This record gives sequence, structure tokens and C-alpha cells, in this order.
Amino acid sequence: MFLKKTALVVLIFSAIGTARAETLPVLVPITGFLSLEGTAQRNGAVMAVDMLGKELGLETEVTDTGTSPEGAVTALRRALGGAPSAAVASMLGTQMLAMIPVADRAGMPLLTVSGTAKITELGSGNVFRFFPGDSVVKVAHAKYAVEELGAKRPALLYQTTAYGQSGAAHLKKTLAELGAPLVFEEGIDISVKDMLPALTRMQAAEPDILLLHLHSGSTALVIRQARETGNPLPVVAGSAMHQPTTAALLNPEQLKGVCAESASSPVSEQSGPVADFTAAYRKHFGTEPDAFALAQYDGTAMLIAAKKAGAQSADDVRAWLAGNSYDGLAMTYKSDGKGNMAHDAVVVCYDGASRVPAIAKRYENVDGIR
Repeated sequence: MFLKKTALVVLIFSAIGTARAETLPVLVPITGFLSLEGTAQRNGAVMAVDMLGKELGLETEVTDTGTSPEGAVTALRRALGGAPSAAVASMLGTQMLAMIPVADRAGMPLLTVSGTAKITELGSGNVFRFFPGDSVVKVAHAKYAVEELGAKRPALLYQTTAYGQSGAAHLKKTLAELGAPLVFEEGIDISVKDMLPALTRMQAAEPDILLLHLHSGSTALVIRQARETGNPLPVVAGSAMHQPTTAALLNPEQLKGVCAESASSPVSEQSGPVADFTAAYRKHFGTEPDAFALAQYDGTAMLIAAKKAGAQSADDVRAWLAGNSYDGLAMTYKSDGKGNMAHDAVVVCYDGASRVPAIAKRYENVDGIR
């Protein structure tokens, strides 16, 4: 037993000893309408390298991609000049769709937490998504509304972005399969601030629950304006609503009856490794972590594990990520062959007295990959 342990230590030391110092590009939207989510993604990547990658000589270089596809492509092309073995790539679906052809031509793996389903449906071998896609979280979203809350007449407001349309399509399909088809649906542009016209049209359809698949700011606006006009409908929202930064935009009383799907909810865990992560994150950044931060932390930690196992080139990293599983803090990650690494989801709910939600239900291995 002692000899086996010694051999393992020597093997790991040898692998670390051959790793080359490298700067990991972190290409994320930290300004614009996705700034809250993008900042969390950046923080997760930076924290993983600071805590786990220093012994390999890893550093990070953060580039703000804004929210345009052109900004993301420009950032990626610039990063390729440093010949990195991988990059952390934007969580914004439209930016990922523009970055993937560039990454494919360069043969460079992209690690992301984008939820847009299409990014892993293009046949690219360079996309590794560490946040559950719509085929996982939207199933949990719909099931919780129907099976746990008893919804029979759901209404849906979704963003008109690629993210919003992708999630809306999966929700619509799953709700129909569950015998609770939508009685109302409407897309909302990211620039819209007055939600009352959409809420009024929705109310005319007499729904028994409101489902949201919106970015952070729009989610808070819909819930605030619904509650201010006396709309008591229960709400099950997308992952933006689990974020502490989104909850901070609302009063605790406005959050009563509000639930949200997510990959995880670090602030809801009171003990264990995720609670330890939350404490370290607060110390590192002075803010509360969310599921995007934790997912990107886990994804970057898996990249570091690949490097500790001897992966140096982009080809090495791609093969290691595609062929191995990794026990992260939020869940165990394993590729489904298309780069979808995350297969669990949770639903959290607010009690109306606090901005910290409780985990109401866990959905494990939703797509049956693990």
C-alpha cells in the first residue's frame, strides 16, 4: 500500500514538473446586460487558478467581451496569439456561436457555462459546457412547476435572445409532454423596462403559474412590477433568479412564492465543501457566489486536473476533458460526447423573509449520461 501511494505521488509530481507556465485567457462579458452573470463567471475562473493552478505556473488574463458577437471573436483571436491550450469562453450564447468556428479552426478547447442548447449541437469537439444545458435545467424547471406545484395552465415570458429562445423551446416541449401546455407565451426584448403590457396580456389568459426564462435584470423587473400591481401568481424562474445579485434587486416580500432552477446554489448550502467554497469566495471578492461562479470554478479546476495529469497541448486538454469524469464541488462532470459536462439541477425557493433561498428539490443525472 505504501509503495502504491509513493508511486502515485511520484507520477503526479513528474506530471506537474513537465507542465509549462501558461496564461489562461478568460473571455467573458463583464459589461452590458450580462455583467452580473459574466462577472460571476470571471470570478470562478480566476479563483480556481489562484487556488489550484499556481503550482503549475498558471495565470489568468481577463478580457471583457461586452455582449456583441464581434467583441467576443476579436477577444478570442487576440488570445490565440499567446498559443494557450484552452480558454474560458463567454456564457452568452450568441457570442459562443460566433467563437466556435474560430476555435475549431485553431483547434482550441473552450470552457464555458453558457446554457444555450445549440452550442453543443454544432458538431464541434472544442466546446465543454460546465453548466447544465436547457435539456437538463428546463426539464427540472417544468417538472417542478407541474409535479411539485400542481400547475395546469402555465404562462411563459422569455427573452428574445438566443438564450431565451432556446430555453423557451425546451420548456414548451417538456410542459406539453407533462400534460400542461402553455396557455400564454411572449418574448421580451432585453431593452424593455415596462413589463406591465406583457403582464396584462398574460393575465387575460388566466394562467395558474408564471414561468420566466429571462436574464437577470428583466427577471427582477417582471417580478417587482407583478408584485407592485398585486399579482400573486407563483413564479418559477430561470437560473438568473437564483443569483444573490438578482435577489438584491427585490425586497424579500416580493420574493415570496418565487422559485428558480439552477445548477447549484452556493449560498443555500450551510455546510460541506460548497459552504467552504462560499466562504473562500466571499474572502476573495467580497461578494456572494452563484451557480455560474461555482460551475466555472469547477470547469477550470477540471482543466487544472488535466494539466496535473500531464495534458499540455490543446489536443491533450481536449482529449482529457472528453475522456474523463471529474468530481467537482457542485456535481460530477462527464462529457456526453458533445461537450455537455453537467447533468444535475436544483430548484430553490424564497420564503418571503430572506433573500437567501432554500434548496427545494434536487434533480440528479436528468439526461441519464452518468
